[in-house]
Amino acid sequence: MKFLTALLATAFSLGYAGPSDAVVRIINDRGGLIQRYFDRYENLKNTGQTVIIDGLCASACTIVLAKIPSERICVTERANLAFHAAWDLGAGGRQITNPEATRIMYSMYPAPVRNWIATRGGLSRHTIFLRGARLKAIFPPCYLDAAVFLRS
Repeated sequence: MKFLTALLATAFSLGYAGPSDAVVRIINDRGGLIQRYFDRYENLKNTGQTVIIDGLCASACTIVLAKIPSERICVTERANLAFHAAWDLGAGGRQITNPEATRIMYSMYPAPVRNWIATRGGLSRHTIFLRGARLKAIFPPCYLDAAVFLRS
């Protein structure tokens, strides 16, 4: 009964939450087309919403770090960012690295993320992962509550 009461109270309070109180939770996002993510996060930028990274955010998903102010991003213990060079599909479906798109993406990341990438040899065909203590040194931890899980 306590759980149901808490759940109803949380749902009731969410009904009155303004846009700045809302959150977006990234759980298992493997990325995709850069332009789609650029547009998605550009639209999210002006909402005031907080972004919780609570799992994998790979490839184009990491554009969130470039478009959303760092003070509106937090990470959980499960947060795991995966970076690699941008690529296009070539003949026969081969992945061909796109140096210009890679340079643009790299330049958009916050300085601490760029510095971390540089210490790993830069963006290449090989995926590098930012997680754990290194990630928490750049972004603050999230303090999750029931409201967060109901909104995702």
